[in-house]
Amino acid sequence: MRKLTYYVASTIDGYIATADESVDFFPVGGDHGPAITAQYPETLPTKVRESLGIDKPGESFDTVLMGRRTYDFGVRTGTSSPYAHLRQFVVSATLPGDPDPDVALISADPLTRVRELKREQGAGIWLCGGGELAHTLLPAIDQIFLKMYPIVLGQGRPLFGTGAGLPEPALFRVLTSRVFEDGVAFVKYSRITR
Repeated sequence: MRKLTYYVASTIDGYIATADESVDFFPVGGDHGPAITAQYPETLPTKVRESLGIDKPGESFDTVLMGRRTYDFGVRTGTSSPYAHLRQFVVSATLPGDPDPDVALISADPLTRVRELKREQGAGIWLCGGGELAHTLLPAIDQIFLKMYPIVLGQGRPLFGTGAGLPEPALFRVLTSRVFEDGVAFVKYSRITR
């Protein structure tokens, strides 16, 4: 069965964006970027991959899931198919139909649809964002790959949204961790099944 991985950048106080959905506070550069990009080249938007001359497919993910706000960020930057090198899904109850020929819409019951996707053959499924969708899909999340930046934001969009609490805690264990010279910590977690 394929794994669903929530791979996301976060502040140390657990925010993935400001309240107005900006991610400009995450610094670009440093030594973490090239190291993570080398391991997960498929997580770069197609336009960025092309500008860097990256044509290898990547081995971890062949499918990407985006919430509506995450998808709209790409649209605002000029693309309605941000990850054309992957199978793309956007989860939204408000979009009227598939937003692009290369992007499929999941408009209802995303948890059931994701469980179906996990049963298909292929590489992993990347949950690109956002926090509300991560909260909804938490029962199906197998791994969390967290790029933790040494920033305290104080408020914003939480890592797991603002939805109602869980019936019981979701438990994860650290698989690997690495702290880069620029202060970014990359921590991989795996769900503990009982």
